[in-house]
Amino acid sequence: MPMEKNFDPAAIEAKWAHEWESRGLFRPARPDATPFTIVNPPPNVTGALHIGHALDNTLQDVLVRYERLRGKDALWVVGMDHAGIATQMVVERQLNERQQKRTDFTRDEFVDKVWEWKAESGGQITGQLRRLGCSMDWSREQFTMDPHFTKAVVKVFVDLHKKGLIYRDKRLVNWDPALKTAISDLEVESHEVPGHMWHFKYPLADGETYTYVERDADGNVVLEEERDYISIATTRPETMLGDGAVAVHPDDERYRPIVGKYCEIPVGPKEHRRLIPIITDEYPDPHFGSGAVKITGAHDENDYGVAQRNGIPMYRLMDEVAAMRADGPSYAEAAARAVEIAKGATATPAEIDALNLVPDEYRGLDRYEARARVVADIDAEGLMVKVEDKMIMQPFGDRGGVVIEPMLTDQWYVDAKTLAQPPMAAVRDGRINIVPKTWEKTFFNWMENIQPWCVSRQLWWGHRIPAWYAEDGRIFV
Repeated sequence: MPMEKNFDPAAIEAKWAHEWESRGLFRPARPDATPFTIVNPPPNVTGALHIGHALDNTLQDVLVRYERLRGKDALWVVGMDHAGIATQMVVERQLNERQQKRTDFTRDEFVDKVWEWKAESGGQITGQLRRLGCSMDWSREQFTMDPHFTKAVVKVFVDLHKKGLIYRDKRLVNWDPALKTAISDLEVESHEVPGHMWHFKYPLADGETYTYVERDADGNVVLEEERDYISIATTRPETMLGDGAVAVHPDDERYRPIVGKYCEIPVGPKEHRRLIPIITDEYPDPHFGSGAVKITGAHDENDYGVAQRNGIPMYRLMDEVAAMRADGPSYAEAAARAVEIAKGATATPAEIDALNLVPDEYRGLDRYEARARVVADIDAEGLMVKVEDKMIMQPFGDRGGVVIEPMLTDQWYVDAKTLAQPPMAAVRDGRINIVPKTWEKTFFNWMENIQPWCVSRQLWWGHRIPAWYAEDGRIFV
């Protein structure tokens, strides 16, 4: 048979892919041989594979073919990941091109559209893998939303919940206002952007005054004056509305006379100004800014830690699109209750979460519009000390492209700390070897500092959490 003058890779790839698959050459067929299995990390069903997939699959193919030649019962499992957020976003973008929104459909109707898109996109991905010549067992192709996977996910969720290893909790998450869901740390990109640092006066309660003394590095007094306020600095003035305290370092002598006293948040109607305590915590840096830090536990990661350590209430200010909350009773009523709580009244987490401490005139505003209003109102009262231009690190969602809002929400978590103990013991005992061994330190650092794993998302596409919520607050799993 004469050789073709020109090499046609597409024809050659298609020919041999069909030949190999039709003869079942990549199916494990040596039941008495030593098994060797690779489960291919499933690519997201969101379009075409990229060069990184080609490299990774080539390396896996080399390993599988080598072990097959050595006589092992080799199996390379192929599949695709349903990629909840990424896939939903792709389909929503297609709807937007037709001037449609996800909410124009019922959940089931939207999910049907995702399945239609998956059939189209998934075929492209498997076609690429076949063209690469990947020696996968195509008879075992998997998709992470197939019925048996859904059944397995539900079973594992229920089993872990019964063991106390999955639980519902109110914690700070990365909230994406564009996607209207919590997202993982890996889906957040931080960029340095031009911003501002505003310095404001928080007046002390009941006309209280103290002698403020500032010293240089040698202990010499460089400033001494009577003050009736404590100065704080912030890059996000709109979050002042949810402050639960002002914190200073326990060794900062400047503020020692007013620790344990109350100050006033300088926002909202004067007759309903909210009082918050001045506390001590190791977090504030006495040498940065004024050394005093406002604590807004529901909207800042560092503040969240301070609030947890000191039992400070955390008040959520925004809704799912990062607009200022517009629900609940009037600000006057909410502020009065918050002052009672600040002075020691007991309150349940549910009551604290329900309190809307956004003044009536700011309710429903976009967070940046609210920021401008807060700054203008404080400045008009003469309580703004100064404003500095400053480059700040801003978190953005890698898919939604909008600024992420740290937000206190109810989510489902896996107790990763408990689950980390067996693998750590296995590495220490030598039952699992990390190659190269130098990476053991990284492994243990990760495992020993692991945090609860948020597994819930507010999406329409993906595995549904098998939980039902009663009106009285009970949850059935």
